[in-house]
Amino acid sequence: GDSKQYKTGKGASLYILIICTLLYMVNYMDRQVVAAVVEPMKAALSLTDAEVGVLGTVFLLSIALFSFPVAYLIDRWSRRKSIAIMAILWSAFTFLTGKAWNFASLVIPRSLVGVGEAGFSAGGTAMVGAAYSAKKRGAAMGVFNMSVPLGVALGSVLAGAIAKTQGWQAPFLYFAIPGIILGILALFMKDYKSVAKTEETGVKVTFGKSIKALFKIPSLVWALVGYGLANIMSMSFLFWTPAFVGRAWGVDIVAANAVMVPIVLAAIVGSPLGGILADVWFKKDPRGRLYIPAITIILSAICLAAGLYFQFKGIGMAFVIAYGVLNVMALPCLSAISQDVSPAAQKGLVWGLMVFCMYVFGGGWSPYLVGAISDALGQGAQALGTALTIACIGGVLGGICYFMAAKPYPADMDRVKHEQLMAEK
Repeated sequence: GDSKQYKTGKGASLYILIICTLLYMVNYMDRQVVAAVVEPMKAALSLTDAEVGVLGTVFLLSIALFSFPVAYLIDRWSRRKSIAIMAILWSAFTFLTGKAWNFASLVIPRSLVGVGEAGFSAGGTAMVGAAYSAKKRGAAMGVFNMSVPLGVALGSVLAGAIAKTQGWQAPFLYFAIPGIILGILALFMKDYKSVAKTEETGVKVTFGKSIKALFKIPSLVWALVGYGLANIMSMSFLFWTPAFVGRAWGVDIVAANAVMVPIVLAAIVGSPLGGILADVWFKKDPRGRLYIPAITIILSAICLAAGLYFQFKGIGMAFVIAYGVLNVMALPCLSAISQDVSPAAQKGLVWGLMVFCMYVFGGGWSPYLVGAISDALGQGAQALGTALTIACIGGVLGGICYFMAAKPYPADMDRVKHEQLMAEK
């Protein structure tokens, strides 16, 4: 029956995990390229910080706008083909970004990279999740999600090194190649059947109805708003740190990007740690699953602000590494919560909604806003540092929203359990 259709053979499962994990890593390498080459690109095309920020913002907002339609399509059409097409598309547009000669020719392909990447986390998550049984799924998802920090670290280092020797455009051209190769290899993954979920009445649930149903869940709404606000800080950090370090330390592009490595690698510890702590607290009090992200995101904001105050030098570096660990501790908790409180028919869609809210409720606008504030304050290290410190307020506000989400969370979870029991009768 049901379990058979989902499980694939051992070799096929491993193939899915390897291809999806490598693609997710390349995805984040491609995301990090612009941040890595901000300074030489800015100089070559004589851009302001705000214009550079627009590149980050159009990219993130295009991911947000297309995350739903693409995730919806993936659920109803072939996951395997969707993943392959997305990978080839985002890689082709990454290549074209590297051929840009002015601001407009940079913005257009960059926003289209976002379209290609929009559904990948949903598609890849669904593909890997379905390839493994419940017992092994946690470990498989852990491997899959480790590619995010690895992609950011590799993307920063390689893009910096390539740009130093071959100019700012070269990393875009090189980074497009693995995505196209993996996109072709993705066509050989074993897909599993997916059908539009029907409620008990046998009527297909429409997109609008599904979204409405999700927005009626109080804990989920608070968590989504909090996630968007917290990402004002996270997205600003990822986008502007290499440029900030270059200005503050007066170092070249390779050294400025190398700073991302210890921070991002320290963050690898954070994700499983957050998940484990939240599970322990959850057993004593279900609300613990929201207290962990609430506490860790507020602490991470304090650490980042302190790190910026010291310009990431000396103790400032220790603060920013602590920021890296604390910041990602919220992620496994939020993934779990989104699944805990959403009805069976909306479990895939809720992840698309998380991605949408993460960018639209804050994260997507932040690269531009930080750049604009930096311009207004004079563009130097001090100006950019102040702009990034202001972005930390988003982390504090996000944490407050997570605290607010904790209150209705147990009741929202019970409601889903009740619905499942009724459905089984």
